[in-house]
Amino acid sequence: MRIVNLLAEVNEDECSGCGTCEKVCPTLAIHLQRFDKAVRSKPLAVIDKVKCVGCWACEQRCPSHALHMVRHPSPHSIGISIEDVPWQEIADLCRKARLNPEQIICYCTTTRAEEVAAAILKGYHTPEELSQYVGVRTGCKVECTQPILRLLEAAGLPFKPTLEHGWQLYGRTITAWEVPEHVKAKYASRGFYFDQDIELLNRVVAAGKK
Repeated sequence: MRIVNLLAEVNEDECSGCGTCEKVCPTLAIHLQRFDKAVRSKPLAVIDKVKCVGCWACEQRCPSHALHMVRHPSPHSIGISIEDVPWQEIADLCRKARLNPEQIICYCTTTRAEEVAAAILKGYHTPEELSQYVGVRTGCKVECTQPILRLLEAAGLPFKPTLEHGWQLYGRTITAWEVPEHVKAKYASRGFYFDQDIELLNRVVAAGKK
């Protein structure tokens, strides 16, 4: 669960219309509005206050320092209950993605794999929807991206970038289970123990209630 108590705000005089904020927002809460040249010569970043989760990504990356965070007028919590989704379905999806259901996949928000799996089973099918309604990927946006993509892929929902030129996601990277045999053989004498790593990871995935 994440507490949303901040909201992004744009200083219109400082905004250069570069689009950086639009590209890094994890919930697609920002878009560039374009005007007639007689009204405004450059695009302006506009915040969707419903989608904004106050994650600081836009404020931290704006090259013009045109964005800043303000107190949210209506602080609220976002998160998904797993109680109304059959546990076996959640566990099966997590383990298909080679994740333990109770494994924390987003350290910034302490979101567990089971929460994201439950949200996917409830119909949230994009990384942006998961960020908006679960809270995952609204901190550093680094460690949790790959587990999210693996869960979506396990659910039969391969990743397709929402923004053609977005900087939020780059596709799924290879896992230990997918390392080719010739690569394992090449590096076996250099201190890499792929099969032992896989054995340990399999034990992590299978641990706990089933």
